[in-house]
Amino acid sequence: MGIRPERIAKEMQEIIAQVISEEIKDPRIGFVTITRVEVTPDIKNAKVYFSSLGEKEDKEHAAEGLNSAAGYIRKSLSEKMRIKSTPELLFRLDESAEYSIHLGQIFDKIHKEKEKKDEPS
Repeated sequence: MGIRPERIAKEMQEIIAQVISEEIKDPRIGFVTITRVEVTPDIKNAKVYFSSLGEKEDKEHAAEGLNSAAGYIRKSLSEKMRIKSTPELLFRLDESAEYSIHLGQIFDKIHKEKEKKDEPS
């Protein structure tokens, strides 16, 4: 990604987070955090990654709610940003935080097992 799409993505992330927290009232969305935005080089499309608290079903509902509100969020972006055309938005669940927690648990388990082996009997 070049400098311009990166700058646009960062600004979009801030505005989208603000719009979701202050303007969107869809109960499916709940508490979400916008983790990153990836904008295509031609700035026609943007993937908006989010994390959400709760069970898998809650996260799926949040994705549905965000994707149904994408038009409204895009309109808000166009009003608040100074760019010719506002990218189409596609919301995706970001599972990287959960994955890193899972890896941490695995490493902890391995470390504990190694300590048990190294203990004198």
